[in-house]
Amino acid sequence: MRAENAVPDLTVVTRGSLLARTQTAWIVAQIEAAHPGLAVIIAERTTSGDRVQDRPLPEVGGKGLFTLELEEALRGGEADLAVHSLKDLPTALPDGLCLGAVPPREDARDALILPAGRSVEAVGEDPLRLLAPGARVGTSSTRRAAILRHRRPDLVIDTVRGNLDTRLRKLDEGQYDAILLAAAGLNRLGWGARISALLPVDLFVPAPAQGALGLECRAGDGRVLDLLAAVDHGPTRAAVSAERAFLAALGGGCLLPVGAHAVVDGEALALTVAVASPDGTELMTRTAVGPAVDATALGEKLAAVLLAEGAGRLLESLAQE
Repeated sequence: MRAENAVPDLTVVTRGSLLARTQTAWIVAQIEAAHPGLAVIIAERTTSGDRVQDRPLPEVGGKGLFTLELEEALRGGEADLAVHSLKDLPTALPDGLCLGAVPPREDARDALILPAGRSVEAVGEDPLRLLAPGARVGTSSTRRAAILRHRRPDLVIDTVRGNLDTRLRKLDEGQYDAILLAAAGLNRLGWGARISALLPVDLFVPAPAQGALGLECRAGDGRVLDLLAAVDHGPTRAAVSAERAFLAALGGGCLLPVGAHAVVDGEALALTVAVASPDGTELMTRTAVGPAVDATALGEKLAAVLLAEGAGRLLESLAQE
């Protein structure tokens, strides 16, 4: 498959976390299956978001916390392809780089995780009923924290950082009564059994492009773009294009309390979006349907609607950071 001393046909760069390595290995397997005999090597880089684990993400920095070092490897010719969790990739890519492929998406929903061994009773349409009044809930997402404050203002929201295994360990040690995570990461690691409940999209709008992977490469590299065409998934690309266009039109990044989730059905695309105030006191949601081929325009249109109704005011304080 990959000899250590072989000259690679493709060098793929990734973060070093277990989830990142697992996602990258899956992508490499898909590319190799589509192109038998291709020699691929994987290189790891540590990003700014990986290095700083003791502060909330908004305090660490702005855009590109988990992508900048990977993009530097692409631009410097050290790698041909970078594999990202697409929700971490800024909507505006650096000059000379492009989104070469978007593979089929995993479950985009947020997941509620309770400590290991706790039984889960039926909760109907609102899984948040699993949380007792005053429960301490851990999350690193400003979006999840804001929506949770809106839905359950009685809860205590606290920051939890670290890789998925670290966050689960902190939960099981009793530091939190529950944590919120993306279902996709748990599923990709084979840890789906830890999900106590999936949060419905109409209750908890996911982050733009959550559950999707983004394969970034140099814009003029026709050889790599040709290789990636085999793993690109049209419906997923259309869905995340609408979601990312909504986020971009708001002028924000992945750390803002903004949700967007699109579903493609044939030639139609339905986009649901949400914008919350950081303290959770206000939450704006809208849904619109349009042609999948006009995905970007639909995202921009919904952003214009919400901005006209005051969404910019909700985001102003965080956008200035």
